[in-house]
Amino acid sequence: MRHLFALLLILIVLVPIISAQSSMEKDVDMAYQYAKKGIYWGLSNIPDSKSKISNDLIADNKLYAKVKLNKLVDGIKVESTGYFNSNEVSIKVYKSNDSLVDEGYLEKNKKAVIPTHKKK
Repeated sequence: MRHLFALLLILIVLVPIISAQSSMEKDVDMAYQYAKKGIYWGLSNIPDSKSKISNDLIADNKLYAKVKLNKLVDGIKVESTGYFNSNEVSIKVYKSNDSLVDEGYLEKNKKAVIPTHKKK
């Protein structure tokens, strides 16, 4: 009888802890999914003339992701932060011009070149 009582007590204590961890894991996974959507948005919107852009992905009055894209010497850097409930997940992706062309994000004749300003 004592063993049954001890087992029941352990289950009563552990079940809420496991449930809370599962809920938090689902929330973090959703924030990660939104951050990935931000990365895909950035890769699909590489500007021709600007060296950097940023955008907030908002729908239904909720902020899903913040995206920043910076052109580098021979490629780009995309930073995305996804949000869900009180969770925040950040991802940084670095891509070379060659891999952007290979993956279809840039045309072969258009490279992600940093614009230079000519001085008079």
